[in-house]
Amino acid sequence: MNLPFFIAKRIYSDQGDKRKVSRPAIRIATLGVGIGLAVMIVTVCVVLGFQHTIRDKVIGFGSHIQVQNIMAFNSTDRYPVCVDDSMMTVLKDLKGVKHVERYAITQGILKTDEDFLGVLFKGVGPEYDMTFLMQHLVEGEIPQFSDSTSTNKILISKLIADKLQLKAGDRIFAYFIDENVRTRKYTISGIYQTNMTRFDESLCFTDLYAACKLNGWEEGQVTGAEILVEDFEQLQATEDEVIAKVNRTTDKYLNTYSSQTIYEAYPQVFTWLELLDINVWIILALMVCVAGFTMISGLLIIILERTQMIGVLKALGARNKTIRHTFLWFAAFIIGQGLLLGNILGMGIVILQNATGVITLDAQTYYVSEVPMEINIPLIILLNVATLLISIFVLIAPSYLISHIHPAKSMRYE
Repeated sequence: MNLPFFIAKRIYSDQGDKRKVSRPAIRIATLGVGIGLAVMIVTVCVVLGFQHTIRDKVIGFGSHIQVQNIMAFNSTDRYPVCVDDSMMTVLKDLKGVKHVERYAITQGILKTDEDFLGVLFKGVGPEYDMTFLMQHLVEGEIPQFSDSTSTNKILISKLIADKLQLKAGDRIFAYFIDENVRTRKYTISGIYQTNMTRFDESLCFTDLYAACKLNGWEEGQVTGAEILVEDFEQLQATEDEVIAKVNRTTDKYLNTYSSQTIYEAYPQVFTWLELLDINVWIILALMVCVAGFTMISGLLIIILERTQMIGVLKALGARNKTIRHTFLWFAAFIIGQGLLLGNILGMGIVILQNATGVITLDAQTYYVSEVPMEINIPLIILLNVATLLISIFVLIAPSYLISHIHPAKSMRYE
C-alpha cells in the first residue's frame, strides 16, 4: 500500500480533539475551493449562454452567410441581384450549406391615427425558415408569406406594436415614398419579441413579392440570399466555397455577386461578445488564487499542528519526501471535498436558473430578459481538473517546510 496515501487518509478521517486548530482551517480551505469552483462554473455557464443566445438571435435575423450585389456592401442604397432557380440550386449544392432563402428589403412608414414610425420591411418567401420567429412569437400567428402574390399581412415586433399601440388583427396603413407616394393597407398577423433592440425597433416581415414590387425590381431580383450552414464551426470553410463558386460572377442583369459572413455583417456585436472572454479569464484567475491561498494557509496550519507527528515519522526513518507526499495527499482529500461542494453548488445554481429563470435582466440593456446559462460538461470537467492540479501545484513549495522540522526538537512538544 502507498504509505503517504495511507497516513494521509488516517489523518483526514481522524476527528480527534474538536478543539484542534486544523479543523476550522480544513473547513475554510474546503469552502474556499468549493466557492471558487462554484463561481467559476456559474461564470463560464453564464458567458457561454449569453454569447450563444445573442449569437443565435443575430443569426436569426441575418443567417450565417449573405449573398448580395457587390455594390450593396458599400452603400446604403438598394442594389438588387438576381437569385433565380438556377442560382438557388448552385447555392444549395455548395458543401456545408443546410438551407438557402431569398429576401428583399424596402423602407416605409407605418401610420396610425395618432402616430407614425419609419420601419424596414423584410420581404420573405415560402422557403424562409420561420423557426427563429416562431420561438419569439408573443401574439397572433406567422402568416404564409408568398413570392408570387401579396397577402397584405405583416409581422411586427412588440416594440413597434407598443409604440404605435397595435395588437394582432389590427389593420394599419403603410406609406412608401420614392418618386411617388404609394399606400398599402396591411393586417398585423403576429407580433414577435427578441429583445434585440437594433432589430425590434425597425424590422417588419412581409411578402417577398410585395417588397420586390415596391422596389420596382425586375423578375428574379431580390436584395439577396441568406445561407444557413450545417456546422457553425465550419462557417469559414463554407464561406470559402461561396467565394470560389459564386463571388465575382454576374447575373443576367450584369450585377456582380458577393458575400459576407454574419461576423462581417455585424462586427461590433461579435467583437463585444469576444470581449466577455477577457472577463471570464480574470474571474477564473481570481478564483484559482482564492482557492490556492486558502489551501496554502490551511496546509501550513496543519503542518504546524502535526509537528510532533512529523518528528516521530522522521525518527522512525521516514524521509522528507515521504512526509511531503503525505501532506500533499491530505491536501488532495480537502481539495476533492471542496470540488464536490463546488460542483453541487455551481450546478445547482445553473439548473435552478434554467428551470425557473429566477435571475432576471433588463432586456433593453442586455438583450435577454433572464440570465442565460449553458451547461458544457467537457468544460466543467476541465475546470475541475485544472483547479485540482493548480491547487496541488501551489502547495509543493509550502510543503518543504517539513524539511526544517527536526525530530529531537519537535518531539519535545505535547
